Amino acid sequence: MFRGYDKQPTSEVMAQINFVPPDTKTYKITQARGNSRGEKMVRELLDRETESAKKKRGSEISRMNYDFVFLRQENFGVVPEYVLRIVPKRKDRYLLRGQIWVDASTFHIRRIEGVPAKSPSFWIKDIHITLQYAELNGVWIPVSFDAIATVRLLGQYTLAGLNIGAADPLPAAPKHYP
Repeated sequence: MFRGYDKQPTSEVMAQINFVPPDTKTYKITQARGNSRGEKMVRELLDRETESAKKKRGSEISRMNYDFVFLRQENFGVVPEYVLRIVPKRKDRYLLRGQIWVDASTFHIRRIEGVPAKSPSFWIKDIHITLQYAELNGVWIPVSFDAIATVRLLGQYTLAGLNIGAADPLPAAPKHYP
């Protein structure tokens, strides 16, 4: 977790997350350093994530939950992708309003970027979320997560997450969005 535009994290938390398809997700905090607020925020985020896994159909990216609008085609290196606007069909803290990048040949989602359809908390004024997906050991999973939020009375915070099985070096200070 980074505060404002700091280059060094105010806290670092490592968690082990286990997922058993289709809807069982558990976690365990294995290491925490720095400001205890970081561990508390990660626990709250992972609690929501495990709750969301149980409600998979209610939060999945599908026509049941979203309207889709084709925006453009881009290339991710040499891989063509479709960029779609996602518009949630209801105000729900587990749904995002934003864009997705979809692999044009496999239709796997490579990236999701947006804002929650409903604020996750009174304390969060603005939040921008980015998730990156990739194949790891034959499974398509989220490999990085960035959330930049304005927290009432505390200012701007960035939560940066990385699947350390997907990349060795731990992340540096994340990019900041206007």
